[in-house]
Amino acid sequence: MRILLINAPHPSIGSRIPDDHLPPLGLLAVGGPLIDDGHRVKLLDAEFGPMSTASILREVVTYRPDAVLFGHSGSTSGHPVIAALSRAVAQVLPDAWIVYGGVFPSYHWREVLDEEPQVDVIVIGEGEETGRRVMAALENNRPLSDIPGVAFRTAEGRARSTGPAPMIQDLDACRIGWELIDHARYSYWGGKRAVVAQFSRGCPHLCNYCGQRGFWTKWRHRDPVKFARELADLARNHGVEVINFADENPTSSRRVWKAFLEALIAENVKLILVGSTRADDIVRDADILHLYRQAGWERFLLGLESTDEATLQMIRKGGATATDREAVRLLRKHGILSMASWVVGFEEETDADHWRGLRQLLAYDPDQVQLLYVTPHRWTPFFRLAAGRTVIQLDRRRWDYKHQVLATRHMPPWRVLLWVKFAEAVMQLRPRALWRVLTLKDPSVRRAQRWYYQMGRRVWPFELWNFLFRDRRVKDGPTLAEFWGAPQDAGEQSMQTRPARLALVKVS
Repeated sequence: MRILLINAPHPSIGSRIPDDHLPPLGLLAVGGPLIDDGHRVKLLDAEFGPMSTASILREVVTYRPDAVLFGHSGSTSGHPVIAALSRAVAQVLPDAWIVYGGVFPSYHWREVLDEEPQVDVIVIGEGEETGRRVMAALENNRPLSDIPGVAFRTAEGRARSTGPAPMIQDLDACRIGWELIDHARYSYWGGKRAVVAQFSRGCPHLCNYCGQRGFWTKWRHRDPVKFARELADLARNHGVEVINFADENPTSSRRVWKAFLEALIAENVKLILVGSTRADDIVRDADILHLYRQAGWERFLLGLESTDEATLQMIRKGGATATDREAVRLLRKHGILSMASWVVGFEEETDADHWRGLRQLLAYDPDQVQLLYVTPHRWTPFFRLAAGRTVIQLDRRRWDYKHQVLATRHMPPWRVLLWVKFAEAVMQLRPRALWRVLTLKDPSVRRAQRWYYQMGRRVWPFELWNFLFRDRRVKDGPTLAEFWGAPQDAGEQSMQTRPARLALVKVS
């Protein structure tokens, strides 16, 4: 079959403000097995530009695929874009199959099939194995009902799901289709050639607002030596300089993680590694952090979220401020930048809470900060807790963690924004932070930190401009449950596969 993978444009994502652009790992992961099955596969990355709908349709008509596969890492906020684009594709290519995958359609498959008649098949959960089975069924006119992990319409027009697909046990069996991209087009970290990679899937912790934990079901990892070899190949044969890890928690197993670090060091390639992890894992690995740095780690994002005990208990975040502070200290000691992720927008927040949060961030003393707005997903337990809150952002393209979507009881949106922008400015412009930028000894880390400041100078005013002149909020919006529908946390796979006694496990 002729298959076209489309990475739809998504202007709402603030990461487009820098000039750098990363490849769509999810579509490449689906594309590799399809190529190996003998299909002719092409990737159309419409994020470049971004491409207009007319330009995309010209490419579609020229290629004339038998099937068009849509997916987007933005998921919830990307769905409106994919819905509109897939309608347009169906009009110019009515005989092509349209297949849709990702976190959002995996949980909203009923609504998508009811509201988007152009979508033929939805892949639920991991797409590598299911995608190849779907393509084989469509090519040979076999029933989709025999394939676990899909949703489609019956002959009577009713949406039907075949249930969850078996979890992929061997992540090394599904090859990434790196040949689908021109590596020279993709960069990060200030113009350095870059890719997104994934060592592990899932997270062993149960943050109740996380939109990923149920999708991946449980924590699994690649073979450490094979993964290190793949990264080394990207560096040697494709000129890749930066690896951006897509993992939620790659360091979950100290033994496995240490084996990967040692394997990558043995490959003797120069790579810059960036990603996310738990502060607890950094403190746990205090004695091997030199291996982190030797392997190429330059920055870790640490999810700190809140210091308010009631909020931490509500979101089951766990962690301890002393551990968070120690993790930042240890990373700095080993020449690794720390980025503190901080979430605001909880219902009972006040000016005093924001002031306390800023003081705590100052005490943590991270190199970088990332402030986000709480964004509940219907399939997470947190959605049930927030179901009665008022929605102020009706444009679903803005549900991307960088826009306020829910009202807070004690503060109007403009004041929440001012606190966020004030906190960002204080954290990055305080004398201690500026002095570090000027005096960092490692030239690579110094360059990375300066690039972060250059990016911030563009993003900070852009978000203010959007809030004032582009984003449209409502005062008397619907409740969260009225806007999205009934809670779906009973269908979250991770909640079905873990014993109830783990419900209060502390997480990062």
